[in-house]
Amino acid sequence: MVSEPGGRIIVWSWATTALFTVVAALDAFGVPPFDQIAPWACFALFVVSLGIWLYAFGLAVVRSTRGDDISVATLFFLSSGAAPALVRKHLMAALGVAIVVGLATVKSNPTSILVPMLPLGLAGMWSARHGTFPPRAGFDRASTSAPRRSDGRPRK
Repeated sequence: MVSEPGGRIIVWSWATTALFTVVAALDAFGVPPFDQIAPWACFALFVVSLGIWLYAFGLAVVRSTRGDDISVATLFFLSSGAAPALVRKHLMAALGVAIVVGLATVKSNPTSILVPMLPLGLAGMWSARHGTFPPRAGFDRASTSAPRRSDGRPRK
């Protein structure tokens, strides 16, 4: 899996989901030090996800200005063939596990509900870096590098 384009992103998605699962489960089962560790760990994973979301969104904006037709569904949920089936399966499965664990442990640790933002952000980062998107309708990719006049026509 690491040899795939963006394989490290997939590994990080599973690794952070596994870390979250272990910490949240130990907290939910009442293991004493984890009642203090779990909220901070979940909050830290959420803060990391914010940076990843901003990075993924920024890359998507750049790709969109270059003519790729990117929607929220294709960027974060890898729909419409944006990613190979195996990549989509892994990234969405990690997201699913994080959602289930977050919902199952929210009573003992309310911050656990924030953590699924990380695998979703990692899916967006994979998609923004390696995803395949169709060209935007009516967009001339060849003309984007030409300087424009104020009326929109290319300068000569």
